[in-house]
Amino acid sequence: MRVTQTTTERGLNQSILPMRLYQKAKKLGIWDPRDIDLTQDKEDWKGLSDAEQQYVLRLCSMFQAGEEAVTRDLLPLVRVISLEGRLEEEMYLTTFLWEEAKHTEMFRLFLDDVVGVKRDITEFHGENYKKIFYEFLPEAMEALIQDQSPEAQAKASVTYNMIVEGTLAETGYHAFYTSLKRLNKMPGLISAIDYLKKDESRHIGYGTYLLSRLICENENIWDVVNSHMETLLPYAIGVVNEIITPDENMPFGLNIDEFINFAMKQFQFRMDTLERARTRNVDEIYLISEESVGVLR
Repeated sequence: MRVTQTTTERGLNQSILPMRLYQKAKKLGIWDPRDIDLTQDKEDWKGLSDAEQQYVLRLCSMFQAGEEAVTRDLLPLVRVISLEGRLEEEMYLTTFLWEEAKHTEMFRLFLDDVVGVKRDITEFHGENYKKIFYEFLPEAMEALIQDQSPEAQAKASVTYNMIVEGTLAETGYHAFYTSLKRLNKMPGLISAIDYLKKDESRHIGYGTYLLSRLICENENIWDVVNSHMETLLPYAIGVVNEIITPDENMPFGLNIDEFINFAMKQFQFRMDTLERARTRNVDEIYLISEESVGVLR
């Protein structure tokens, strides 16, 4: 028989990280993609070279499909958390899903209103990209429908939060900033990226919390996390290499090595943060600070 948590003495634990993220999301996640002014972006797009347009379109195609994927693939994790009776975590995850949907909407608005693209742009999805977003991500998340074990949850969160969001999306933001923001181009898109980055920092913060909790609660989970991170890393670096094609005239004067170094730095930060969970107890994980997991204000 179900027991309703909020009508018992337990109530809601306002101190744990998921509830603090829930409170932040209610205040900081309230932005509407349709309020983003893309007027200057349309003019800036016309002034880009063919190589620059190709680069922006490739990057947006990767983000567009990625945001759709994470929107579609999150639900099994929400269900698992609900089945475990972790109401505070489930409450936060409702904002998580809503934000992913808005990100999906935002990139499609940009593609429609600024680029005016009418054709299929999945041509920009390379083999490494497909491996992560077409195979690893949906397989890890859908596995939770049949298998709610800590091991399955760890693999799902590593794929979703640590690799897709914590490594690839963060590198993608860096790519937008080093190309468009540095040159004061497309202010509407950059404004949207700023919102996305803050939203995703909360998502990554939750993933760090979830994995840290699983590591504390189960002796074998660190090995699962470590192994799965190492499995996915080569494909993640492969995706970064696919952001720009080798060319003597690199768009915006970009350097692919800088992107790879940035991605590796993000990956190592995630690994170091999770490894620290091995020396903590669960009560310490509950009270982990937003700053320690990179949540932006």
